[in-house]
Amino acid sequence: MKFSDQLLDDIRARIRVSEVVGRKVGLKRKGREFAGLSPFNQEKTPSFFVNDEKQFYHCFSSGKHGDIFKWMMEMEGLSFPEAVERLADEAGVELPKATPQDMEREKKRAGLIDVMEMADAFFRDQFKGGRAKEARAYIERRGLTPKTIAEFGIGYAPGDRQALRGHLSARNITDAQMAEAGLIIHGEDIREPYDRFRDRIMFPIGDARGRTIAFGGRALSADVPAKYLNSPDTPLFHKGSIVYNFARARKPAFDAQAVLVAEGYMDVIALAQAGLAHAVAPLGTALTEDQIGLLWRLAPEPVLCFDGDRAGQAAAYRAAERALPVLKAGHSVRFAFLPDGKDPDDLIKTAGPDAMRDVIAQAQPLYKVLWEKEVTDRRIDTPEQRAEFQKSIRAMPRVIRDEAVREHYAQTFEQQLQTFFGGQQGNLRSRDGRSGSSGGRRQGQGGGFGGSRGGFNRAALGATPSLMRSSLGRGGAPVTSRAHELLVLTVLNHPWLVADHAEALAGVSISDPSLDSLLNEIIDVSTQGDHLDRTALHTHLESHGLSHVAHRLLSDQALKTVAFSSGEADPAVAEEGFDATLKECAAGGFEADLQRAQADFELDPSEENWSRLEQIKRMMLEQDLKDTAS
Repeated sequence: MKFSDQLLDDIRARIRVSEVVGRKVGLKRKGREFAGLSPFNQEKTPSFFVNDEKQFYHCFSSGKHGDIFKWMMEMEGLSFPEAVERLADEAGVELPKATPQDMEREKKRAGLIDVMEMADAFFRDQFKGGRAKEARAYIERRGLTPKTIAEFGIGYAPGDRQALRGHLSARNITDAQMAEAGLIIHGEDIREPYDRFRDRIMFPIGDARGRTIAFGGRALSADVPAKYLNSPDTPLFHKGSIVYNFARARKPAFDAQAVLVAEGYMDVIALAQAGLAHAVAPLGTALTEDQIGLLWRLAPEPVLCFDGDRAGQAAAYRAAERALPVLKAGHSVRFAFLPDGKDPDDLIKTAGPDAMRDVIAQAQPLYKVLWEKEVTDRRIDTPEQRAEFQKSIRAMPRVIRDEAVREHYAQTFEQQLQTFFGGQQGNLRSRDGRSGSSGGRRQGQGGGFGGSRGGFNRAALGATPSLMRSSLGRGGAPVTSRAHELLVLTVLNHPWLVADHAEALAGVSISDPSLDSLLNEIIDVSTQGDHLDRTALHTHLESHGLSHVAHRLLSDQALKTVAFSSGEADPAVAEEGFDATLKECAAGGFEADLQRAQADFELDPSEENWSRLEQIKRMMLEQDLKDTAS
């Protein structure tokens, strides 16, 4: 229904913005305006203002701005018509009567909703009866409480082909109505219509108001073709435009300023029972644009949860590609990966709700998942392969419709390419002007973590053992930011390693300022005398504003594949891997000096530059002797 400007102005005139906003935000008058802490960001100094005269609110910290209708849409997750209807009722403003066609359509919808509510009550009632013994046993094995079962309306569809049809027919519901609601199978070649859902645990699917508009059913028999079956599209239900548990999750999502997207009904229910009530799920399909828009009504950066195995990563890549075109300023998605082989229910049962919260806290931004998609299992050994890789990366942002977001993605990916290839800003060329060469394949494929600049005559330098082992000697990269990240991740998960290696760690030169600050803080706190475990370290880093850097490392999928850096790694394995990485990073300091000295000598072959070059080679040789002795 279209609302006139006059109608909207009438509603605005009867309800003050401060009255509506003040229900959720503590406001204090400041002159002609009201001020309060932003409901969109965590802050200590008020940056959120409401002006009743001009009928708007504005948040300086987040940039959000709007009137009472926008507020209801932002904070309650309502559509615009729903917001108008709610506020009109509150203001005592009568909405215009619908057209005859609108009234007929709404009457039909209301009738179908009545049918769905009757079916819902039937399934719930059947769940309590003798025929649902196996269904109840399954639900009990999944650990759901009676309260959770009632809250989510879990029911049972009997195996009898005529159970629901007979029940509804006795209440004067016609086959045509049941078919239109998607409850029965019918057709010209079917002698007698029969129930769509049979011998299944039933999950009602609600609309934005919580009214039942469809069902999902889980089969109890292993012999059926579809383990999960959803209602077909109907006048009430379009599965690409709905997410499971939307109405119930709306308030918790706004309170948390976050929404979780799990794979299925049982994941959502298990999360809610564990205290994570802001969870929803798509309905057996990849996320659609409509569903992404729906999620953004709940939170600006929904967290999509996936299994940590290859299938989960593939699903994450598909979701990332689906979300990329519709990104807009301030709105994206993040990706959380569960431990391999576990779903949210498994993780909560074995490790508790906090383990799931940790997974969510480590969620990765979209651009990182897209980058990992391109580098995973990809050979980048030859110039042709590197050119193809570079072309793929640069093509990704072009599908983004929002111009500003597209531009920033292009810049971010260009920076990633510079880091990956080790080149200089602008053209991926080496310091001496010649094209750089890649470090070969990604980790696990024989080429270390990154690429190199190349352009050095290694034979002329004299190949010491240290140089031959290094990425310069084997045609790869000098120590990369990935090696530094691996080093810091290992001490994040094994802080006990710092005490015996503090001096060597302090000597590691890291170009990334945030990573360098993180390592320095870890060294400082770990050498103060008290034993520091992983949890205490992470708490300390959070209090010092460094938790975001730590989370970046802990959630990096490529780093997770390096076993010794994991918090679950055996101490001996962790120490061995740490020692090797520390030596590589220390050698990388020499390599960086060596590169600079070689470049200086090529530009100016003076005696001073030659002496500097020889000094670095001697230092590398001394390091070789130390390594051999140890």
